[in-house]
Amino acid sequence: MYAITGITGKVGGAVARVLLGAHRSVRAVVRDVEKGRLWASEGCEVVEAQMQDAASLTAAFTAAEGVFILPPSEFDPSPGFPEARAVIAAVRAALESARPGRVVCLSTIGAQSTRSNLLTQRTLMEAALGQLPMPIAFLRPAWFMENAAWDVASARQTGVISSFLQPLNKPMPMVATADVGRVAAELLQQNWTGRRVVELEGPSRFAPRDVAAAFGRILGHAVRIEAIPRETWNGLFESQGMQHPLPRIQMLDGFNEGWIDFEGGLTGSMKGNTELETVLRELVDRAA
Repeated sequence: MYAITGITGKVGGAVARVLLGAHRSVRAVVRDVEKGRLWASEGCEVVEAQMQDAASLTAAFTAAEGVFILPPSEFDPSPGFPEARAVIAAVRAALESARPGRVVCLSTIGAQSTRSNLLTQRTLMEAALGQLPMPIAFLRPAWFMENAAWDVASARQTGVISSFLQPLNKPMPMVATADVGRVAAELLQQNWTGRRVVELEGPSRFAPRDVAAAFGRILGHAVRIEAIPRETWNGLFESQGMQHPLPRIQMLDGFNEGWIDFEGGLTGSMKGNTELETVLRELVDRAA
């Protein structure tokens, strides 16, 4: 049996669907059992657990052959990342108690960086969980292609999209959530010892201008992209309700300056199968 956290999201759902397709037993770990009804109808066992509660997580992970950890995303963390630290402590305590056969944990590109930024939450997680006695794999995906969902309306209505990723002609590592889920499910079914890191990106790297061009082909009209001036970021994020925008700004700087990248570089990363245009077309169709 495989216990899957974050199953109601894109990546966790993709993990579960691959496992179910392989006729594996899946335990859906959800914060609200009502949100697990769909997965119950798919044949999953549904259990309720909070990611900051070690006791409920221990119960959810007990007797599992494999556990998939998808930490909740905190886009506006307090100084020192207390929200992430609470989750990490609970997850570690639960894994130590439940002792599943193996663990696959969703981390991020750039988790090896020592420079503080929004992704430091995953750096802390890797440090805390990497010494556990069971086999554990940290899956480090690139920038999600699905982040372009925010641009669909603007691309369709105005023919202009905006980008924090800069320069606009710089190829960036990106990956589809379907590939992330597939690789995570494959890892859960493998055998290994100790700690391992798997870095994952799509079949090619794409510049922000490539995203605009792909939208144009899909929508049938020209779409251009504009860089959002860096000096406006702090005020923009605060106007959107963020209280602590600095970690997000530092993360974007890391992508743009190149110090957030794969530890193994371009040649050391695993390559997914899903093309950018495939993902963008799905986003456009879904929005319609």
